[in-house]
Parts: sequence; structure tokens; C-alpha cells
Amino acid sequence: QVQLAESGGGLVQAGGSLRLSCTASRSISSINVMSWYRQVPVKGLEWLATITSGGSTAYGDSVKGRFTITRDLAKDTVYVDMSSLKPEDTAVYYCYAWPYDEPQASWGQGTQVTVSS
Repeated sequence: QVQLAESGGGLVQAGGSLRLSCTASRSISSINVMSWYRQVPVKGLEWLATITSGGSTAYGDSVKGRFTITRDLAKDTVYVDMSSLKPEDTAVYYCYAWPYDEPQASWGQGTQVTVSS
């Protein structure tokens, strides 16, 4: 099963930017879907963005225009660049991947993002 390691979380002021990284233990070119989610206590898991093996991207309404998902195939890493951050973006951010040849998806351990007002 693919292992995912997130990094880049931290504390940032409202209006600021942050980049999160998710590095996979296998080639991401063979992974159908890689996504970013976030979780806030009492609000559940929220889907943010997806990038497919073909490079197509999609975004959740709450982050569209502010977050950008990209990838570096040479580094087997997917990124999410977050800008115009708001206090309500405070959450634990998770990377998700489902390789075409694995029976189930994998999740990273999560990275905390805190946006101060």
C-alpha cells in the first residue's frame, strides 16, 4: 500500500499563503487520483482538491480560486498552494491517494494548518 507523507503545515496570518507537500512511496504517475482533504472537529472531512493521473484538476467550492493543486512527477510529490488564507481554513490537512492497482485508498498522517486572525 502506498505511503503518503505530508509536510508544510504551520501557523500563518490571515491573508497569507502556505504550501503543503505530499510525497508518495511510489511513482505518482501510476496513481489514478490524488487529493487533499481537511478536517475540523465537529465539521467532518472536507474535500478540497484532486489531481488525476492525466493531470486534470478539480476544486471544492470553498477553496476554488484560492488553492492550487500541482504535482512533480520526478519527486513523486503533490502540492497544494494555499493563498488568501482565512481563519476558517484552520484544520488538519490530509493527502489521499488511490493507485489503480491497489484495493483501497491511502491517507497521509495529516499536517496542521492554523490561520490566525
